Amino acid sequence: MAGTTTPPAVGMEEYVEPTWGSKLAYVWRLLWRDKGGLLGMILFLLMVITAVFAPIIAPHDPLEQNLRDSKLPPAWYEGGNWDYPLGTDRLGKDIFSRIVYGTRVSLTVAVFGVLIAGGLGLLAGLVAGFMGGKVDGAIMAGVNLWLAIPYLVFVVVIASILGRSLFNVILIFGITDSPIFARVTRGEVLRIRQSGYVESAISVGASTSRIMFDHILPNLIGPLITLATFEMSAMIFYEAGLSSWAERAAHWCQLGQHGRSLPSILAKLPWMVIYPGLAIAIASLAMNLLGDWLRDVLDPRLRRSRA
Repeated sequence: MAGTTTPPAVGMEEYVEPTWGSKLAYVWRLLWRDKGGLLGMILFLLMVITAVFAPIIAPHDPLEQNLRDSKLPPAWYEGGNWDYPLGTDRLGKDIFSRIVYGTRVSLTVAVFGVLIAGGLGLLAGLVAGFMGGKVDGAIMAGVNLWLAIPYLVFVVVIASILGRSLFNVILIFGITDSPIFARVTRGEVLRIRQSGYVESAISVGASTSRIMFDHILPNLIGPLITLATFEMSAMIFYEAGLSSWAERAAHWCQLGQHGRSLPSILAKLPWMVIYPGLAIAIASLAMNLLGDWLRDVLDPRLRRSRA
């Protein structure tokens, strides 16, 4: 009698761990389906490239003054010069070079400011929402008190006290913006805490830290990324309003330096405001489009509905 062999199991397939190439291909397919997200990614990458290679892209030193070439219009206007493609300001500084170098300042403030605000707010909101009771009341009382202070006024006052430096501006934005992240995080935690899988984890005796960081935290990514992109755009506007915080820096916006002379600037030298303003608008559009796409990708429910 011939020996018998065990037939292969039907429907059992060997699991193959996806490679980085397959993961990137999957992300690219999701990005290609969402044209808004694709546009946001392209614009954001252009901003990053501009910030990294600013010394190569910019034709002039952004702080260099040339009074002989002051108030030049853009190159395609009558009297313009292609040495200064977007014109010059009242001190002869190249507007294009200042916009290119200003990308570094704006991205640095936005990214690191949101990281600080998100980290502080996430920790406070996570603890308040999960612990509840007196802990929740104490934390949220402090958050509500912080939110009662006018945001921009508080930023201006603290910046005046601590001094004018990039580090101080980032730290101020991060701390003053953290209550917004705390409130959003707390609301999401209160909702997620009532879900079945969290209640099951509590019933089997899972530790508090494990429930908070393994079961609740991953479900906060979508809402927090959406909020983070919005706040990055807002921080760029706020930093533009504080454009006088560092005199030896190139900024996207000159509005904070013009003050009451803004109407006359718009009438006589509009390129000093229009092109930096366009840079801010494009950056805001890129971050919001990219944030919407990331929210859809990271939230399984939205990803299924858009598939």
